[in-house]
Amino acid sequence: MSLKLHWPRTLASRLSLIFLVGLILAQALSFGAQYYERFQSARSTMLSNMQNDVSTSVAILDRLPAQERPAWLPRLARTNYDYRLNDGDPGAPLDAEEVPVAATSISSAIGGAHPLSFSRFSAEKKHFQAHLRLSDGSPLTIDVRPAMPPLSPWLPGVLLGQLALLIACTWLAVRIAIRPLARLANAVESLDPNAHPVMLDEHGPTEVAYAARAFNAMQARIAAYLKERMQLLAAISHDLQTPITRMKLRAEFMDDSVEKDKLWNDLGEMEHLVREGVAYARSIHGSTEESRRTDLDSFLDSLVFDYQDMGKDVQLSGKSAAVIDTRPQALRRVLVNLTDNALKFAGAAQLQVDIDDGLCIKILDRGPGIAEAELQQVMQPFYRVENSRNRSTGGTGLGLAIAQQLAMALGGSLTLSNREGGGLCAELKLPLR
Repeated sequence: MSLKLHWPRTLASRLSLIFLVGLILAQALSFGAQYYERFQSARSTMLSNMQNDVSTSVAILDRLPAQERPAWLPRLARTNYDYRLNDGDPGAPLDAEEVPVAATSISSAIGGAHPLSFSRFSAEKKHFQAHLRLSDGSPLTIDVRPAMPPLSPWLPGVLLGQLALLIACTWLAVRIAIRPLARLANAVESLDPNAHPVMLDEHGPTEVAYAARAFNAMQARIAAYLKERMQLLAAISHDLQTPITRMKLRAEFMDDSVEKDKLWNDLGEMEHLVREGVAYARSIHGSTEESRRTDLDSFLDSLVFDYQDMGKDVQLSGKSAAVIDTRPQALRRVLVNLTDNALKFAGAAQLQVDIDDGLCIKILDRGPGIAEAELQQVMQPFYRVENSRNRSTGGTGLGLAIAQQLAMALGGSLTLSNREGGGLCAELKLPLR
């Protein structure tokens, strides 16, 4: 089973990993070099002290009477070596190529005053003994057990503190580096050409300020291009109303005939299409209407009663008891478009109000519905479902596009879905402010 290492997905985790690994390796190298230098210094000092100490200790034991020597052994013992008044333990002779530095120091300390021999133990390569005889012929063994210099008890705490400091500094550096990028990503995600642009702060490091200025300039260009095209559409649609009106006046003076009726119907469709075009162009800038405090239940009751006064089968279910800040004309246009569609293709409509995370208004019907593959496409301007919602029913393909634009201008969203048992559900979600 092979273990595969995966590169982190987020930029913050990648930068954090790179910084932490680099800083930890640098810290490890620094600690290793410092510890090695300390080891060399400690060993040099220990060997120098050992040379003087062994020379003095052997001289003391050599001059003491034999019966007093055992009492001095604990006084002369050291952490890494001690003295024994015997021939020592049996061991193998030291290899000429692997003579420890401590053995050389002992040889220098004893000099030629006493013949020396060394033995080592295979189980512990660094453990060796030096054997010699004092002036009276008594055996003396120096048992040497070299050991690494001990670590200071506070050193692990310092290392952990340094590691914590590295992690904190890495987190702070990555956060400072990523925060402008996250703000830019959020601004791009929430970019809405139909709403008032939210300008990014252009202060900070040079790269961040440059990216913010570029994004703000892009927002301004998009808004300018969209406004220009919508003004062009509105102007063309508005100007077409005049010749259409003249043509309708001239058709009035024509003799009654089938051709006159056809021409009158065509002019009516053209006039309706032009008005829808103007309405769509204005819906792009629906956010220009001032927000007002609106009692939603009274607003919906008024809308439903208007339809019922005209003999339309429109019902309302549910109460919200909500007073919201909204643009009532834009909201009314959205609901009217959706309700008219339900009446046109089903003959009846039901408005349903729910409050969950936000405000939800559903317009339900039992009409033919829309194919699942076309639920998103019908939101596009001038798109019509040929099988059911075609021009013969009076549709221009702009009603749902206008409703969607106005829903976005209200800070909400509009989604379509087919109902179980047939029919369509148009769901308008608004923020509950």
